[in-house]
Amino acid sequence: MRKNLTLAATTAARHLLDDPVVLALQISRRLPSRLVQPVARAVCRVLPYSAAAPALVAAFVSGDSGGLARRLDKALSGGLAGNRARLAADVALAAGEPAWADKFLPAATGARRLPATLARRKWYDGDMAGAVAALASQRGGMAKHRRRLAGELRTFSGWAPELGAVPMEPVPGRVLHFLTNSLPHTGSGYAQRSHSILTAQRDAGWDVLAVTRLGYPVQVGKVTAREQDVIDGIMYRRMIPSRLAATADARMQQEAEALLRIALEFRPEVLHTTTHFANGLVVGAVARALGIPWVYEVRGQLADTWASTRGEEARASQRYVQFQAREVDVMQAADQVFTLGEAMKERIVDAGIPADKVLLAPNAVGGPFLEEPRTHEEARRALGLDPALDYIGTVSSLVDYEGIDDLVDAFAILAPTFPKLRLLIVGSGTSLPALQDQAKQLGLAGKVTFTGRVPRESTPLYHQALDVFVVPRKDLAVTRAVTPLKPVEALASARPVVASDLPALREIIEENVNGRLSPADNPSGLAKVLSGMLQDPELRKRLGTAGRRGVLELRTWNANAAAYSAAYKKVARLKFASRSGAHD
Repeated sequence: MRKNLTLAATTAARHLLDDPVVLALQISRRLPSRLVQPVARAVCRVLPYSAAAPALVAAFVSGDSGGLARRLDKALSGGLAGNRARLAADVALAAGEPAWADKFLPAATGARRLPATLARRKWYDGDMAGAVAALASQRGGMAKHRRRLAGELRTFSGWAPELGAVPMEPVPGRVLHFLTNSLPHTGSGYAQRSHSILTAQRDAGWDVLAVTRLGYPVQVGKVTAREQDVIDGIMYRRMIPSRLAATADARMQQEAEALLRIALEFRPEVLHTTTHFANGLVVGAVARALGIPWVYEVRGQLADTWASTRGEEARASQRYVQFQAREVDVMQAADQVFTLGEAMKERIVDAGIPADKVLLAPNAVGGPFLEEPRTHEEARRALGLDPALDYIGTVSSLVDYEGIDDLVDAFAILAPTFPKLRLLIVGSGTSLPALQDQAKQLGLAGKVTFTGRVPRESTPLYHQALDVFVVPRKDLAVTRAVTPLKPVEALASARPVVASDLPALREIIEENVNGRLSPADNPSGLAKVLSGMLQDPELRKRLGTAGRRGVLELRTWNANAAAYSAAYKKVARLKFASRSGAHD
């Protein structure tokens, strides 16, 4: 506990120095929404016209985007200047409103920490070198900030951890997974997929060990975390030092050294890691030191995820270009590449990776999703929902590109025609406050249920409670390529899916076979498709039955485990042959 508290304190101090506004927002997101939202709304009521930083943060945290814009506009017309203008720019950047930040920065001339805000503005645009330059010649805390940004820039610019060769005799049948996050501290689709893979591999006879990134989960607020967790018989090891190195490149070196020590204890036959490239750089260094193979699993297009909140110009930025280049470097260095679907594979091959090096391991189901689904009424009673009502909805991370705002707008169109219809939104994320405010403004507060994050064991019930599962993703580069997990789980639950008509989703949803496709970014078009589904119970039943049958035939974690096993054995055999040849 003492080590964890020291790490948490030093991490918070660094964030406080680098960007106190972002730190405040991160803390608000770690705390329960039922506590944060009333406080944020109370601050907005007590300070109805204030443009002070706490009032601006409260407006953003409460999801009142209109209120935030009004406050910023009032502050600008009122002649806000100096440090207060700088703080307003910081809040605007944290809220993803760079245009507002640009309006305040000229008025912040002379503010004591203005170079730090200017650096954040350039960093937001992906001008990493420009951000470092903005802090040139600064002293004290801003000099430390510059060194931290410069360290991260190095990780994007060709630097990699270095480890000396260490003799180790690998144990056949052992695989070590290096993960960004995991259960029980993170309930994301990433964490669920990792656990499902580990469980299926264990059941297939592999001896598996999962290790999470340096500092996790203490750095995401889990101060009471232990050095290991066992979930369903799967061991998760934590690398929690009392202090992290001061810069990103030094931390990656520290991380590689810590992972090497664990690998020497476990003696794996193969290493397995996932996007993004930082994981690949660390695992690649450990694999080279031990002389064993490693595989890289591309679960997302994270450069596109970053760019999706910034506009098309972000794709020409230094950060985006070098992010993509580093991903290619890592995929070229890995012994095998896995990805989730054909659209993602096509992107990888287009980047120069040989097609025969890229294997598919699609999102799949296992465990309770293989069991016979409950009826709608049974699931609703188990969750405390009214079994006499109709429900559409989703289970998702609540972030902008998921398009949940379009689903809320579509529901507003449907609600007058379908008085028994309710909208169920399961999950949490940065968009939750804004979505709650949207539902309130549309007069839907009594008909829309936001559950927040739910225990993973109850997730199948939420799928089964729905008449139609909806995936209203925006049309962006990242959503055109990346196939999500939750609609696969909905199909396994024998529930039809309505999804945006995007290439990655067309890999899951076949029109009028297991669901329907609707135009992306088009609430009225989504409402029209949903209306047709709601008026035809027999169609919903037919699509749901076909969806479950297809998933059980083609998308199970056990099938994926077999594909991983074959790949592991192949790369291990080739690595052993190359080592033997070099020795001869």
